[in-house]
Amino acid sequence: MIGPYFVTQGGIWCCLGGTHEADHHWGAYPSIVAFGVYLHVPFCRHRCDYCAFATWTDRHHLEARYLEACRRQVAEAAHALPPVTSVFVGGGTPSLVDPDALLAVLAEVPLADGAEVTVECNPDDLTDERAARYAAGGVTRLSLGVQSLVPEVLATLGREHDPANVTRAVAATRRAGLDLNVDLVYGAAGETPEQWAATVEATVALAPDHVSAYALTVEAGTPLAADPARHPDDDTQADQYLYVTEALGAAGYEWYEISNWARPGHECRHNLLYWTGGEYLAVGCAAHGHLGGRRYWNHRTPERYLDAVEAGRSPESGAEELEPAERAAESRQLAIRTRYGVAAGEVDDGALADLSGLVARTDDGRVVLTPAGRLLANEVAIRIG
Repeated sequence: MIGPYFVTQGGIWCCLGGTHEADHHWGAYPSIVAFGVYLHVPFCRHRCDYCAFATWTDRHHLEARYLEACRRQVAEAAHALPPVTSVFVGGGTPSLVDPDALLAVLAEVPLADGAEVTVECNPDDLTDERAARYAAGGVTRLSLGVQSLVPEVLATLGREHDPANVTRAVAATRRAGLDLNVDLVYGAAGETPEQWAATVEATVALAPDHVSAYALTVEAGTPLAADPARHPDDDTQADQYLYVTEALGAAGYEWYEISNWARPGHECRHNLLYWTGGEYLAVGCAAHGHLGGRRYWNHRTPERYLDAVEAGRSPESGAEELEPAERAAESRQLAIRTRYGVAAGEVDDGALADLSGLVARTDDGRVVLTPAGRLLANEVAIRIG
């Protein structure tokens, strides 16, 4: 089935190094090399039943120290960084912490002209004042964790936000002049076709610039994993994916990666950086980075991260470097997830024959997933690797 959080969260390894053969197609920064910063904010008010990310609900007393440590980490690294073309602040719930302290971290980042700066937000947190402060501090894009607009479905997911606050949060984002992404999750137990359609149709009516729709996945150690009655059904999720694909396409959104659609020109540049094997700095606990062909990750807990930074030590916990053949294979596996796919010459003819109906050749000599292939994207990626 479709992978839900393949590259967008700091708690999951997501930096698959590779060539930049796909950069030509994205064309986001024709004159400078793309470089990103991922900042992880691990604090949450409530932990959702499906969440396996590095987040904590009982560490709020650490917020000020933590953000100061992140500011210090960025400030000490800034002199060695190229112009940063994208920043993604994920979590956790970044909108839960003091916006001025968060913006102080971002102020240390040496941004390129026109850089994209995204902050993930809970709809309950986003007021006009907060959105305006983000905009004044250099944020250009907000990502709302909506997941569903049906109260019964949110309850099944263990979400606590009020669906009515989504409309208010969208309005605040627009009044602040910020780009907007809406995150959706499908496959909750008992979610009917009518409920999924209601969420998708309401999302389209909100007119965000970008929509991410992720298949609910069972992660070990979560309340969802402990309750098999709530596990998603593959066939139901496939139907839901095809529905959202058709509905968003009809509304003018272009599919550009398995779980992502955007109005033309509003693709998430930071995620494009991941999918094209770009480089980025990891800031904060549990954050992952990719520098010089080496991928690495920071200490998972806030306490260990703080101990390292405050003592003047690197917060890095581990790292790995792929061999060239491994790097090339993973680069293909990422690229096939996008609308531009991979060059036909990089895929064995026998593999192409075996994947009939799941991939197609384009007129410009590339191999891309068909809609049916997107439903089996992980399997296709492995087989072309």
